[in-house]
Amino acid sequence: MSDTRSLRVALLGAGTVGGHVARLLLEHHDELAARAGVSIDLVGIAVRDVNAKRAVDLPAELFTTDAETLIQGADIVVELIGGIEPAKSYILAAIGSGADVVTGNKALLAEHGAEIFAAAARVGAEVYYEAAVAAAIPIIRPLRDSLAGDHVERILAIVNGSTNYILDRMDRFGDSMEDAQRVALELGYLEADPTLDVEGYDAAQKAAILAGLAFHTSVPAAGVHREGISSITLEDVESAREAGYVIKLLAIAERVVDDAGLEGVSARVHPALVRRDHPLASVHGGNNAVFVEAEAAGPLMFYGAGAGGVQTASAVLGDVVSIARRHLAGGVGVGESVAADLPVHPIGAAETRYRISLEVDDRPGVLAELAGILASRGVSVETLQQSASTPADGEADRATATLVIGTHTARDAALAAAVDALSASDAVESVRSVLRIEGA
Repeated sequence: MSDTRSLRVALLGAGTVGGHVARLLLEHHDELAARAGVSIDLVGIAVRDVNAKRAVDLPAELFTTDAETLIQGADIVVELIGGIEPAKSYILAAIGSGADVVTGNKALLAEHGAEIFAAAARVGAEVYYEAAVAAAIPIIRPLRDSLAGDHVERILAIVNGSTNYILDRMDRFGDSMEDAQRVALELGYLEADPTLDVEGYDAAQKAAILAGLAFHTSVPAAGVHREGISSITLEDVESAREAGYVIKLLAIAERVVDDAGLEGVSARVHPALVRRDHPLASVHGGNNAVFVEAEAAGPLMFYGAGAGGVQTASAVLGDVVSIARRHLAGGVGVGESVAADLPVHPIGAAETRYRISLEVDDRPGVLAELAGILASRGVSVETLQQSASTPADGEADRATATLVIGTHTARDAALAAAVDALSASDAVESVRSVLRIEGA
């Protein structure tokens, strides 16, 4: 290991992000040393193929395929290869050798974060991961440090730029879901297989990380309720606009109390209606934002580019400098807090308002019948909006109308039971959509 006048950095991966991290470490070596108070020296880059073409031109002598040996001689290991393996094994090996770790691997942290943090705690090592949630947007450090003395109550976040771009196009330009996805693919916002983004998997991994940090407890990825945006239609978007809302895919983490009175955490990802005067409604294109509600600090919003090689590299380098400063000053770092040890409650324990769109028979008594179905399951009606009636398909003597019901705050479990009952009612042709209202 090196002395306190210099720190040896091993970089694992030289892709879009890793290449820029290496470039910036080399180009800004003296400036980073001045900021950190210690020389930060890139000693090697582990890759699968040293001869592969790369977007960033880097010295050939830095490359190696022997990640294990590179890790053993490092003070700081920066893992940017992604995925579960071999990333997990490399990180645990780095911790075992006494190195601190910087990673942007959201999938690994969401799945195995507890194991990794526990391993680091046993040997006094640290794991920094600012880049794992929102690229260059600083949110991990504020939750971990700045708000450590506060009581975070809720987080509402847009943490997937691809889906935000798609929904934004539908809202601002009137694109269909299919057209918006096509444009997003052409512009590089979506992969050829968009499932990870469109179905909410990426956002759910980030929600697990945010929830664990905010509430000082372990939140596994499996504990995050997940819904994607594939069911959202242009009709949903236009109806939301008319009512003063915009649809966003939100990652939500909040404290909840279940029916038994047990306090816990709710972590979920789903499309939601956000009032147009809420700060999150103004997050356009591929940008990200994290809206934090804290007891003492009040509402805080962190906003910016949530993806991109250079942007993510900025967050990685910030972590490297933070570790370097701690090495110089000595002492134990921030560490990971799971002191609260709160249970993760299922989606049914969450409470919010809802907007239900139904196709119903246009006849006397239907409104009272449907309101009764909702009331019998603990859901009360706040607003009703009915469109003009139209003849039912194939039944000229029967008319239907679109009914939009806005509810007061209700348990998600109660709402789900009410929607099932509405679907079974003879008065209901179809349940067109059910959207939660958040941030109201």
